[in-house]
Amino acid sequence: MGVRTDSPLAAEARRGVLEFLLTSHPLDCPICDQAGECKLQEYSNDYGQIEGRYEEKKTKKGKNLSIGPRVNLDQERCVLCGRCVRFMRDIMHDEVLTMSQRGTYNAITVYPGRELDSNYSLNTVDLCPVGALTSKDFRFKMRVWFLKETKTIDVDCGTGTNITLWTREDRVYRITPRPNDAVNSCWMPDSHRLNYKYINSPQRIPQPVIRTDAGAPHRPATWEPALASAAEAFKRISPDKIAIIASGRMTNEELYMVRHLAAQIGTDKVDIVLRTGESDGMLISADRNPNTNGAKLVLGIDPGSRLDAIREGVRNGSVKAVLALGEDLTAPEAGFTPEDLKKLDYLFMIAHSANETGRHADLVLPGVTYAEKFGTMINVAGRIQRLNRAIRPVGYSRDDWQILRDITVALGGNPALKDFSSALDILTVMSTEYEALNGLTWGSIGDGGLPILETGVTIPMVERERNQPR
Repeated sequence: MGVRTDSPLAAEARRGVLEFLLTSHPLDCPICDQAGECKLQEYSNDYGQIEGRYEEKKTKKGKNLSIGPRVNLDQERCVLCGRCVRFMRDIMHDEVLTMSQRGTYNAITVYPGRELDSNYSLNTVDLCPVGALTSKDFRFKMRVWFLKETKTIDVDCGTGTNITLWTREDRVYRITPRPNDAVNSCWMPDSHRLNYKYINSPQRIPQPVIRTDAGAPHRPATWEPALASAAEAFKRISPDKIAIIASGRMTNEELYMVRHLAAQIGTDKVDIVLRTGESDGMLISADRNPNTNGAKLVLGIDPGSRLDAIREGVRNGSVKAVLALGEDLTAPEAGFTPEDLKKLDYLFMIAHSANETGRHADLVLPGVTYAEKFGTMINVAGRIQRLNRAIRPVGYSRDDWQILRDITVALGGNPALKDFSSALDILTVMSTEYEALNGLTWGSIGDGGLPILETGVTIPMVERERNQPR
């Protein structure tokens, strides 16, 4: 059978369908959030007519209806494709959306007494080919043609959902899922999609701050004196009294530099903070750290196994200095109290935003968020994936790996570390040292990542779609 999709007859059929769709469609493209990525707008531009022939009154339906905490509905714009209904019914197994009425008055709506409150509700906005379903979070914030798209991964849990960051002038405006059949299919949870406000927060730390006297307030510092003071403090304290608490949110390249710093200091008191929760049986993993497997591989530790001993060491005085790398130690999962931190002779912190640990720290160096860095992470299924920089670092903040490299060298570490000019250079070296990374390059990982570890863990939603009858 031969099928022609560009014949004069096919083009004429499309024009006819589009003319019918536009008979009652409001001409509000200038104020519609979907403008710039609307399929109806694109097809109308390709096949539409300059003038409409429909002279009757257009059908009026509901405008700007709130159908859930995160989604608005404009029934007049809807072309009744049914994608949103099928997604909630077939993918989420939650029949909250339906088509009501008949004929001209046919419209998408929610069942009586229900609302679209699923944690995956914003996927219906992605599916909508027109501006019928819109995100309350992104509504009227920015035209999409002004935004830059950057392919990266989500860092809110161990799934490592593939995402696109939409940015302009070093500000993140929205996050949307990026298709990857091995990780997240085409979907992502709303809770992860909307967790980007801290990147643009006024709580970001723009430059190093240091405390010279106990009880004195922090004062701004420049990088060189700040790094020198950290190196001097680490030399002053016995290595067996120093502990490093890294983070499961750090990239493999950053963890590699943590390993070098720990070796240079001479301490084996190194661990990460575990974050666990309940899996939602879809895309939210029980492991809330995005790179626990990376910490296992690069640091060679059993994550979380040494944290209790470090905490007890702080309390009994056998640990006098702590390096908190990207972690708020007073958070519940870390388990330290402000009183614990006051017992330390020296508290060093790298963080992108102000927190309680920073208030007690002797030195705070500004790191970056995942939106401002390159690097790799290994998800719960053992797939290594790439982080890409979408915006420039805030103020005078630096990449975490760069900070760790400079401190290691200042302590007398291998000067060759200074040759690392990017996270890609570190990955190249790591690929020669770790069997799982053997021969791996930034290019070979690609946009979709590569499986490198057997973890025995699967992603429920992906498995469900994979096993679904075709």
